[in-house]
Amino acid sequence: MELRTLRYFVAVAERGSVNAAAGVVHVTQPALSRQVRQLEHELGLALFERHGNRLTLTAAGAQFLPVVRDVIRRAEDALSAAEAFAAGRMVKLTIAAPTTTLTDVIAPFLATFGQEDPLPTVVEAAGTSVLNEGADLAIATRPPEASWERLDLAVLPLWAYVPAGHPWSSRASVALEELVGEPLVVLDRPFRPRQILEDALSAAGLGEPECIECSNPQVAQALAAAGRGVAVVSDDARFGLHGLRIEGAQGPLRISLFAAWSSGHHAAPGLAAIAARLREFCAERYGADVAP
Repeated sequence: MELRTLRYFVAVAERGSVNAAAGVVHVTQPALSRQVRQLEHELGLALFERHGNRLTLTAAGAQFLPVVRDVIRRAEDALSAAEAFAAGRMVKLTIAAPTTTLTDVIAPFLATFGQEDPLPTVVEAAGTSVLNEGADLAIATRPPEASWERLDLAVLPLWAYVPAGHPWSSRASVALEELVGEPLVVLDRPFRPRQILEDALSAAGLGEPECIECSNPQVAQALAAAGRGVAVVSDDARFGLHGLRIEGAQGPLRISLFAAWSSGHHAAPGLAAIAARLREFCAERYGADVAP
């Protein structure tokens, strides 16, 4: 049983057809079909149920899939470790972070990397579960579990964005009580800025404001620029919008960033150093007052 064959199995399982998976793994459809059938023969069990061109996992296949993913991840970790040992430093780095953090913080930070830094890859994901799936460093908006190493990176403001010409466009801040009197453009509930806003409204005993929901923070700002409402997000300003800090009953509304990694990672000291650099970068980019 080869790792290559296991990767083929995962590709077919994720895409539901040999034809779709063949384009991803760059193998012809007949060759991929043979590899999958050979794997089933080696294992002595059926991994897929075939319905014309569509494939669905059998019960055994569904149980086997996470095991295979774990094997592939461990193999990739071993290869990464070997490359790092041979080079005497970390060669590759996978960073996972939420959308806004990737765009406004991680991408500008990676632009400062030099030739001696690891080659970075980014993954759009929230939380620290990605550390179990191959990511080296996770940037989260909630405190990581105690099982992970952690560094507090920054505490950034939540912004209320208004277009030029809005009555608030010359102000630096807005009270939460004023904000709820305006139509708001907010992110869907799974997003951390929305949760922070709702927690602040609840703590202040304020009702639910009129809201337009969307699933992308840049779209939220675009809607604010189009005059549809005040966008409440944590992004950097776009479309010429003016940002106001939001003052709640317990102070300004803010969102925290944390770096997390495994203490057992082969390059744990290097990850700690990169996290420390990222913390310094946040302070340089947004000002010393964002330090945790």
